[in-house]
Amino acid sequence: MASQPVYKVIFQNGSQVFEVFARQIYQSDMWGFIEVEEFVFGERSRIVVDPGEEKLKNEFSGVKRSYIPLQAIIRIDEVDKEGSGKVSDTPPVSGNVASFPFAGVTPGQRGSEE
Repeated sequence: MASQPVYKVIFQNGSQVFEVFARQIYQSDMWGFIEVEEFVFGERSRIVVDPGEEKLKNEFSGVKRSYIPLQAIIRIDEVDKEGSGKVSDTPPVSGNVASFPFAGVTPGQRGSEE
């Protein structure tokens, strides 16, 4: 087992699901957020480039720490070694059913009036 733990974090951001690997994860001082630090990307010595992992590298390049809302977290696993991260699209919502997590009240929508 590695001397430093590696965590696989799966979370939803808009209509996409992100799967990233990081060495530091903890509850933020900002209520309702998880802090993710020290992102790990698979450094492969092969010629084939994984476009999903390249997209993640570009998305998180220069990011020191990421704050992810608790309701966006799908799963966090402690793993033996890092893998390749990926981004996948979620299927479109049809009808009156919305997937969890969701943004909440849409702009312009008002609550019940008394």
